[in-house]
Order: sequence, then structure tokens, then C-alpha cells
Amino acid sequence: MTDEVNIHAHGRTGHISLNRPKALHALTLDMCHAMSKTLAEWAAGGEIEAVILDHAEGRGFCAGGDINLLRHSALNDDGRSGRKFFHDEYQLNHQMFEYDKPIVAFMDGITMGGGVGIALPCKYRVATEHTRFAMPETGIGLFPDVGGGWHLSRLGGRLGQFLALTGARLDGAECVWAGIATHYLPTEKLAEAKARITEHPDRISGILSELSVSPPEARIEANFDAIKKHFASDRYEDILASLEADDSEWAAKELATLRTKSPQTCKVALRQLAESEKLDSFADNMRMEYRIASRVLTRPDFSEGVRAVIVDKTNDPQWDPATPEGVSEELLDSIFAPLPADEEWKPL
Repeated sequence: MTDEVNIHAHGRTGHISLNRPKALHALTLDMCHAMSKTLAEWAAGGEIEAVILDHAEGRGFCAGGDINLLRHSALNDDGRSGRKFFHDEYQLNHQMFEYDKPIVAFMDGITMGGGVGIALPCKYRVATEHTRFAMPETGIGLFPDVGGGWHLSRLGGRLGQFLALTGARLDGAECVWAGIATHYLPTEKLAEAKARITEHPDRISGILSELSVSPPEARIEANFDAIKKHFASDRYEDILASLEADDSEWAAKELATLRTKSPQTCKVALRQLAESEKLDSFADNMRMEYRIASRVLTRPDFSEGVRAVIVDKTNDPQWDPATPEGVSEELLDSIFAPLPADEEWKPL
């Protein structure tokens, strides 16, 4: 086990608290393993009736996955350790999605990437005034994985496609409006909510309803019609052309944002969401996303994106291919193709 996750049982309630504050609780492989092992033990035993998932301190719920490990793997071991990380992280995502006891995720603070992967499978997802939700992967040459294809494709109104491509950040009110969060609580109510859930794990729904407040107006609602219009196509070039033809300030801003993203992974994300929407099992989605991750990890854009955005902070990634037109259907086919049978993703 690891001291990067605090794990306790209080009577009939299990409590998993992410504890890597300097990295905004970004997930390591050891953290994923500790969580999976604990959830399996609680599932097998009869004592625990519900699980609280939160973070110990600091301003992030969970800022993502171990990007440094993934980049090191891409550059130094042909992606082997990176694939291992993705494989086991996706097992945790699936385990949580299928878990037969309710999990309450307190998304208080930054909830991005890998944090989304452990929050959205939970039955109860609590947003606050500090929540900042995003899937920003296309900006570093990745794609919205950890179940993002499943969750985003089911938001409706092309909102998922907008979030996947732009990496837009939603606040807590917007998360409730979009259906990403189930409840909105002010931060000062969280301790009471956790204490009452610990005492009465059979009354989670009622407790959260009693403590919830009406969130502020969701700012994104004002742009929802524009999102539906401009992000309607599954063809990336169509989305860019639609935004180019609109002389509004909003369209110009979103177009400028898209111009900074990896054309390859924007096209990957659009196909990923289109394919995921047709799937009827979360396991099939994770199998698809593992195939994508295994290929994208070692393609040029990931290492280059992390260098430009996270390591050097120059924000000048040189994408390869450099243009949407350069990303061929044949390249996409190769990224989505099945892996050899003994390398495919498998659930726990």
C-alpha cells in the first residue's frame, strides 16, 4: 500500500482520501493499486455499505494521472511502463463503474483527466464552488481517456465533443447543469455531509439533498446553442470551418483554442466519442481506449505536447502531423485497431 492514499473504515462506511497534495493528488500506479485492492476487499466483505472518495488537503481533488511517468516511458522504454499504468488505471475506472456499493466523490477543487476517471463512475458526484472540471488531454497530444469516451459522448447536445476538443474548464454550477455532478454543496457543508454519511450510509441521497443548495447560473448555458451548432459534426475540419464562418467573439476564441491542440488527438477524440456512443458496455469502451492509449503514447505528439506545456512551459508544441488534413483515416484506423489477443485490456 502507499501513503499517497489514506484509507479508513468508519463503521459501515469506507473512506478513501487521495494524499499527494504537491501534485494536486494526481494518480500514481501505486495509488491505483491501493484503491483497487481496498475496493475489492470492501466488496468481498459484508461490513462496508458505502464509500466516501475525497482528497486530504490542498486545492485539487485529483489533477490527473502520472504524466511524468508516461512521458518517461514514451521516451525510454517504448511505452511499456506507460501501457502498464494505463491498463491498471483503466481497471480501477471499470471496477468503480461496476461497483455494487454507492461511492460518493467529493469533487472539491481541480478534477481533471485521471480525476474525472475516478469521479464520474461514482453514483454520487458532489461539486462545490471550487470545482474545476476538465479533460484537457488534446493540449498535450493525448485524448480524453479513463472512460472519457463513455461519459462525454453521453452528455448530449455535443457538449462532450466540445469539452473533449477544447479542454474547456467547467465550474461546479456548470457541472451540475451538464449532469456531470449530481449535487452542489458549499465547501463549508462538506464536513457535515461526510460525517452524516459515515453515520448513516443508507441515507446518502437524503443527506446530500438536504445539504445541497441551488448553484449559481451555469455560464456555459448561454453558449449551448452555439456549441450544438458548431460542434455538430464528427469531422474535425467541419467544426473548424463552422467556427471560421462565425464572426462572433465566442467563435473566434474557441477557434483560437483549437488551433493550439494536437490535430491528431482532436481527430482521435471525435472518433472515440462517436464509437463509444454506440457501445453498450463500459468494459468495451475501456478496451477501445486502451488500444488508443497504447498507440498514442508512443506517437510524436504526446512527448512533444508534454514538453511544450508541462516541462518547458513554452506552449509551442510542434505537432506531427501539423494540420488536420495531415491526419489520415489510415492513421486513425491504425490507432483504433485491435491489439494482439494477449495484449488487449482486461477487467479485474
